[in-house]
This record gives sequence, C-alpha cells and structure tokens, in this order.
Amino acid sequence: MTSGILLLDKPQGWTSHDVVARTRRLAGTRKVGHAGTLDPMATGLLVLGVDSSTRLLTYIVGLDKEYRATIRLGVASTTDDAEGELLEPAPAVAVGAVAEAAILNGIARLTGDIEQVPSTVSAIKVDGRRAYARVRAGEQVRLAARPVTVSAFELLSSTAVDGYLDLEVRVECSSGTYIRALARDLGATLGVGGHLTSLCRTRIGPFSISETHSLDGLDIEAALLAPAGVGERLFGRYDLDAQQAVDLGHGKRIEVAETPDVGLRAAIALDGRLIGLIELRGGSGKSVVNFPSDAAAAEPANARPVRPASGRTPEEDGTL
Repeated sequence: MTSGILLLDKPQGWTSHDVVARTRRLAGTRKVGHAGTLDPMATGLLVLGVDSSTRLLTYIVGLDKEYRATIRLGVASTTDDAEGELLEPAPAVAVGAVAEAAILNGIARLTGDIEQVPSTVSAIKVDGRRAYARVRAGEQVRLAARPVTVSAFELLSSTAVDGYLDLEVRVECSSGTYIRALARDLGATLGVGGHLTSLCRTRIGPFSISETHSLDGLDIEAALLAPAGVGERLFGRYDLDAQQAVDLGHGKRIEVAETPDVGLRAAIALDGRLIGLIELRGGSGKSVVNFPSDAAAAEPANARPVRPASGRTPEEDGTL
C-alpha cells in the first residue's frame, strides 16, 4: 500500500475510530491515524494518514477549521448537543420574542479571540482521565476556560420549529474550539438555552469537503493524496537535486541558495518523492522530519498502530 493522505466524508453515527478501523482493513495496514476527531453525531471532513504519511498529521491537526452547524434555541442539553438529555425548555413565548438583532449581537460576542469553557463531556483529561469518563461515572467536572479564536461566526438562516428556533450557522475557528460550546453559550446569552443538533466539518486548513471520498466503495489507492502534494499545499516546496536528496535523507544539513528565513518547506526529490520537511535559514537547510520510501515504510497488518506526535491529541482537538 502506498502511503498518503485520505480525505473522507465521515457518515453520521460513525466514530472517528470506526473510520480508522475500516481504513486499516481496506489498506491492509495498522499504520493509520487521523488529524482531529469528529463525534458520532457529526459528519464531514476527516483527514487520515496512511503508513509513513501519518507523520504529516502532526502538522494538520492544529490547522484552522470550518463548520456548518444547526443550533437549536429554546432548550439546553446535558452534553450541549442532541445526544444528551434535554433540560427544561424555555417558554415558547420567550423563544418567539428573541429578535434577530439579539442573535447577531450574541454571535458577535462569541466571535474573535475568546475564552471558552469546553463541554464537560469532552475528551480533555482531568487528572489523567477523560472528562467524559468522569461525567459518566457520576462525578462533577468543571473545566477551565481556554483561549480560542472564532474568526467567523455567520448566521445563514433561522427557522421556527415546534416552539424552538433553529439557526443555521457557519463557523471558522482555531483548533480546539468546541462548536457545541458556542451553541450552549449563545443560548445562555439569549436567556433561552441552546444546543447543537447537527454539525458538518467543511474544511481543515487547505483541505475541503469538496475533495472528500465516501467510505462506501472506497478505493484507497485511487483516493490517496501523494505526500509530496500534501506537503507542498501545507508549506510550499523546495526542489532538491540528486545529492541534496541523498544527504537530506541521511539527516545531513544541506547548503541552499541564499534565501530569507522562510521556515518549513516540503523538500521534494527529482522523482517527485517527498524526502522530508526542511527548515530553511541563512543559506542552509535542516531536516525537521524525514519520510521513508514506501518500501521502507511497508508494515504488516498486525503491527502496532502509530499515532501522530503533537502537543495536543486529536481527541482533544475540540470539534463538537
């Protein structure tokens, strides 16, 4: 199996682990990981890495994201989404009295650099255990607010439904932002409660839902994005000559044409292979991470899975 990046459209009701497990079976390798989980209720873009391309997931998991979502005003839930138990609804007259101007003002207060308290059923660890595990065990969990950036929070439409008000919204945000927490906080600001009833992730960094493939009838070889192309989309490219490719592959620092300090670039060999990610500074290039050839990266199906190393685990990425 050739290594690469898969852009999949996760179906509703599937966990991200379910998608990874199916992909491992189809690809015949255990070396599959993902760059940011989606809860079972959510749909949309899930980025997977296969074989040596799992190394790229570290650089994708923290990218900004875009979502389309439905927020139901008029009732909160124990999980801030439709999978939890609904709490006492607000009177229909109170929901009907919520003006669009008030909604837009509430949205504006949740836009920009904000402090957000994650949902208590998130995967954030509290004293070594996931918050959701503590909640399910009957414990009271209080999570600290943390800084996130909501660069866009747009109201697309509003529809009255059975005494509630459903808002269709579009959100662009930093990694670690919980969309269901935005729904909770908007409802609280308006005094009627709120929770998330649908969520679709439409973008992660430069990758769009328009590029995704369905799990049904998935041809992994045809769907894989080549590591070199992905690296170039993420960082731009630096073309190596034959000797530079050999040296960089051995972890040696290489000399490059005098160039500004441009940071990371995808170092690409003459044959189009991604040799690694290179840091260009002061006329030299230093390897940050190398990518083995597909043959060297090949691994039996019963090998242990490899997860991307990053400052925050994909489970803590904060999608819902």
